[in-house]
Amino acid sequence: MAIDEGKLNAFMERFVQDIGAVLHAATVSAGDQLGLYKAIAKGAGTVEQLAKRTETDTRYLREWLAAQAASGYVEYDPATARYSMTEEQAFALAEEGSPAFVLGAFQIATAQYKAIPKMVQAMRTGLGLGWHEHDPALFQGTERFFRPGYAANLVSQWLPALDGIEARLQSGARVADVGCGHGASTVLMAQAYPKSTFVGYDYHGPSIERARAQAKAANLDGRVTFEVASAKNFPGSAYDLVTVFDCLHDMGDPVGAAEHVKASLKPDGTWMIVEPFANDRLEDNLNPVGRVFYAASTFICTPASRAQEVGLCLGAQAGEARMREVVTAGGFRQFRRAAQTPFNLVYEARP
Repeated sequence: MAIDEGKLNAFMERFVQDIGAVLHAATVSAGDQLGLYKAIAKGAGTVEQLAKRTETDTRYLREWLAAQAASGYVEYDPATARYSMTEEQAFALAEEGSPAFVLGAFQIATAQYKAIPKMVQAMRTGLGLGWHEHDPALFQGTERFFRPGYAANLVSQWLPALDGIEARLQSGARVADVGCGHGASTVLMAQAYPKSTFVGYDYHGPSIERARAQAKAANLDGRVTFEVASAKNFPGSAYDLVTVFDCLHDMGDPVGAAEHVKASLKPDGTWMIVEPFANDRLEDNLNPVGRVFYAASTFICTPASRAQEVGLCLGAQAGEARMREVVTAGGFRQFRRAAQTPFNLVYEARP
């Protein structure tokens, strides 16, 4: 075996970065649960001062802070032995409502690691692993990871990009949010358009319970309801708008879901499909964003689809051409890309 030392060293550099990120992720999740980032964002302090402020053990906190500083998640000043956070670090790590908030992603990663034994078996047998079979960290992490992007873009950019939909929502429309999870997208739309009514559907009962609590906390009980139902059998008809957020690729039978969505819409209704950003060719997705989505798709999206009927397994990097095939096979005649961000593609489909 002829080893190119330069290539080996380059790979080992990648390995050091990767294993550091993997081990660092556990410290991030612990810090999130302990509220450490929010505490540090309130003001700089020494280890002792921050331990008192956060009611944590000084020695453990010393090691945790050193790990965060080495990873660039907090700042350390040797002259004063004080730790602090920049405004940018605080924006991403301590402000739950910010469009750059990232801590939910680490909860998703935690759930993936807990699923390793199940996925080893699934990869050997070809069987699926349903969404409901994952650790609850996945459900909360998904909400916290996707909500900032929805809050930043849904009302300001995505809905206005759909032909005539914003005017309908402002005057009063009927909307079904399918695969709503904890209801973050549903609640955001309901808050923005008080004359419209919204119903969120998801097959996962515990998520629907959480969504109902979210609507109640936002005083939206009268205009927003949540029900347990799948994408192929959710009730209702004559909807002005049906939405699916980051979930069509998870479905076992997305073509069947498309057919049911079409049947539930008004003749001039609209289906908004939000999907992870992806190019059509594999080689064009071999980048940092694709790396994130392919990893998540291996453990979450693809096995979720395999666990359902048909099991088409689109995966999180299906791309626009594949999505067009699915939507048109479901009976829609019009399909276009309406908007995009570095993490999402937004499609508009019409009967």
